[in-house]
Amino acid sequence: MTHKEKAEELLQQQYHCSQALFGAFAGDFGLDLKTAFKVSTCFGAGMRQGGTCGCITAALMILGMGIGFYDSQDREQERYGNKMTEEFIRRFTEKMNHRVYCRDILGKDITIPEEMAEIRQQGLILKNCPNVMQISIELLEEMLAAHLKEVSESKIALEDIPENNDMQSVLKRMSKHNRFNRNVHNLLFSSGKEIGFIQFDIRKFKIVNDIYGEKFGDEVLDFIIRQLREVCHEDQFFINLRSDVFMVVTEFERKEELISLIETLNERIRCFKDIKLQLSFGVYMVEDRNMELRQMEDRAAMARKSAKHNILTNILFYQEQLKDSLYNRKFIEENMQSAITDRQFQMYLQPKYSITQNQIIGAEALVRWVHPKRGMIYPDQFIPIIEENGFVTKVDYYIWEEACRFLRKCLDQGIEPCPVSVNVSRVHLRDHGECIQILSHLIEDYGIPKNLLELEITESADDQQISQKAMLLKAEGFTLLMDDFGSGYSSLNILLETPFDVIKLDKKFMENMMVSGKGRMILEQVVSMANKLDLGLLAEGVETREQIELLRNIGCDQVQGYYYAKPMPEEAFFTLLAADSETSSLDGD
Repeated sequence: MTHKEKAEELLQQQYHCSQALFGAFAGDFGLDLKTAFKVSTCFGAGMRQGGTCGCITAALMILGMGIGFYDSQDREQERYGNKMTEEFIRRFTEKMNHRVYCRDILGKDITIPEEMAEIRQQGLILKNCPNVMQISIELLEEMLAAHLKEVSESKIALEDIPENNDMQSVLKRMSKHNRFNRNVHNLLFSSGKEIGFIQFDIRKFKIVNDIYGEKFGDEVLDFIIRQLREVCHEDQFFINLRSDVFMVVTEFERKEELISLIETLNERIRCFKDIKLQLSFGVYMVEDRNMELRQMEDRAAMARKSAKHNILTNILFYQEQLKDSLYNRKFIEENMQSAITDRQFQMYLQPKYSITQNQIIGAEALVRWVHPKRGMIYPDQFIPIIEENGFVTKVDYYIWEEACRFLRKCLDQGIEPCPVSVNVSRVHLRDHGECIQILSHLIEDYGIPKNLLELEITESADDQQISQKAMLLKAEGFTLLMDDFGSGYSSLNILLETPFDVIKLDKKFMENMMVSGKGRMILEQVVSMANKLDLGLLAEGVETREQIELLRNIGCDQVQGYYYAKPMPEEAFFTLLAADSETSSLDGD
């Protein structure tokens, strides 16, 4: 039965035109009619709403399936698909004399009950729609046949055609993808060995293009292809998926064979024209051969993306937990801007206390992400990601302004404000003065004394550029706190080079120093050193009475930690500060 005969038969059975047309081609794609009707019902609803003829929607779905589009990230294939779509719509519109809406084809509006009744009474669907479907089928058969002819010829001819034609270039790539998928499919179901998918890319390939030019970048990719041809034997299939992402599918018996192949590739590819290339490899060892190829590729891709962010190794094997990690990363990256726009990021404040006075002497501004569906997302889940992609600057600006707004609120309501410290990341300390301008503008806009907004810089931020920026911040009149003192190996060097006003003893440093007499002696000497250097000293992460007593005895009065209070929402801290101020006032009286 021809496509035309099948479509007319389904139309006679009173299926909508989108269902009839798509159903006529269902067998070509291995679909049963029930599945085809479900698909066309979901996507071919145009005519049932009185809009664009359902034949157009069904035809575009048939084109997509016939040509084999499956990867929304493949921009070349997407452009090719758009051209095919435009061609079909143009030719269909011409043949229909620009009658592409149901009301124009039927002469009546199916969204109006009275007119729909007339359509049924007069049998207008069976009178007018077969011609529309015939036009659609003729165009589809012609376009699909032309496409198959081009692809068939391209299997040989396109290998030697210069890629100066967009259509030819895409067809060449599609031909390679089709052959690769066919070879991998055959390997999966013919080999008695284990099968591994190895996917790799070049770390920071964009920088290579930016520095040396895209022509050089293309040379790098050609170089990798040559190396793959030399290394891979006839049953090891490889392909350049896109840009700098490559994949190799191979048989193996032991995991060590995969590692050996990867090490060989890494050794041969890692240097090109004296330029060192850092590669990241992700490996998926196939467990279920009936899984779709795309899912196998995705698992290798997940491992590869995780390897890109791993400082210990450039080879990672897929594990199920990688899926959760990468989904979480994708969620954060896709939602971080709306979190700023919708004010999902919230400032929490953790009080700083004086042991001897037993009152609040300051607070640290911290960020929490309260998502409308996920609820609380804690900093350890999103801070590393936004630090890596640079979005941390926007979050910092947001919290800086929230801190200034809070201080202004205290002043306006007659509550004596305490200094609030905000974190200044390494990204800010390496900018060209933007953070200084923003901090100064915030101070000016909210009209708050500069000494009320303190800046915390992490100890690990240690280089000359950062020290110079800290000097500029100090010259602007800001109070500087060294955060996490004792967490690394450069504390004393930074103290020597950077004009800090206060050092904050790291929680782990505190815990380690309290387990022995020698440790307590070191802690006591740190306090003595701070006093001699005229530096303020604050102990972080204080949780026990024992820690409080030790700090009191060695002369460290300022503390921050769960012993006194956990980080809390702004309103809760405002209430606590107001009560603390009132108590302090009464004690003064």
